[in-house]
Amino acid sequence: MLKSKTEIITLFESSRPLTLDSGHMLPAVQVAFETYGRLNAAGDNAILVCHALTGDAHAAGITQLDAQTLQKIPLYRSKKADQPGWWDGLIGPGKALDTNRYFVVCSNILGSCYGTTGPMSVNPQSGRPYGPDFPEITVRDMVKVQKALLDALGVKSLVTVIGGSLGGMQVLEWALLFPQMVRSIVPIATAAGHSAWAIGFNHLARQAVMNDPHWQGGHYRRQPERGLALARQIGMISYRTDISFQHRFGRDKRNDGKEPVFQVESYLSYQGEKLVKRFDANSFVLLTRALDSHDVGRDRGGIEQALHSICCPALCVGIDSDILYPAREQQEIARQIPQALYREIKSPDGHDAFLIEYDQLNAMVRKFLASK
Repeated sequence: MLKSKTEIITLFESSRPLTLDSGHMLPAVQVAFETYGRLNAAGDNAILVCHALTGDAHAAGITQLDAQTLQKIPLYRSKKADQPGWWDGLIGPGKALDTNRYFVVCSNILGSCYGTTGPMSVNPQSGRPYGPDFPEITVRDMVKVQKALLDALGVKSLVTVIGGSLGGMQVLEWALLFPQMVRSIVPIATAAGHSAWAIGFNHLARQAVMNDPHWQGGHYRRQPERGLALARQIGMISYRTDISFQHRFGRDKRNDGKEPVFQVESYLSYQGEKLVKRFDANSFVLLTRALDSHDVGRDRGGIEQALHSICCPALCVGIDSDILYPAREQQEIARQIPQALYREIKSPDGHDAFLIEYDQLNAMVRKFLASK
């Protein structure tokens, strides 16, 4: 298995700050990232992997959880020492993102809480964490930071940009913001513009966080644990399907006689408790708002015109059971991009299938990259 280490680099500076879509400026941005494989002399064998809402830079292999890393990224303390990256089934020697051929990069997105500048970071003006005062961000802001990272790493051209969910939104923005650098894209289980349905789920999740007494307008001294846990449970319903829940849990009850009674209740509670230990509530609120603002057509003449302008080949992947970003959304994206293929993952596991169905994904992505 790959061995990796999360590194942190500081990009931008007071004389050349990052200007956000909102007009706010960040004088310096720390970015946590991991790389796998080697960059060639031409700088053109790189692949960028973009993570989803609560993901991080640790996409593959076993990462080093040494004291220095844990000091820089405290929430990594929730990781197990032998825990593989979240897309390990797709990245590595002989896999679709073959590290014997490609230089694979994954960075923690702007606004997150795993080493990249976000609400947990210290505001240089106040000397205290930004908290809820961190400026509003967009998916485009995330991509601009990724571009600065790749420039710093010496990457000149990308074989492909790939990601699912929020990661897929970054993929689409890459093709629109930096078309000269991107040779192909693979957006998976995503949207060209966040739908009312998806916004509704995020609204409920944010309300759960904000109605926790410990929220305190985001100026909390301790995590609003109950609210963040409930937000995660709401999300888990949208990430899976009724069929997968029925098959896995049915009406089975716990054996210990304790509350909650049903196995599905216990599962959802467990998922909520896990997120509380590994994610920050302010980052959750900030990033779900960034999701809801996503619209590739903004200031580009609308979604259809924006997608029509994408000039590189695209592999658009839908999931037949996805209720959060239904397959028809991926089909429409593929229909609008001139050089697009559409492929579909068959799975009962809903939106999360892009993190589960590695055999299907490997076959699709490997064939697509081989044709380039």
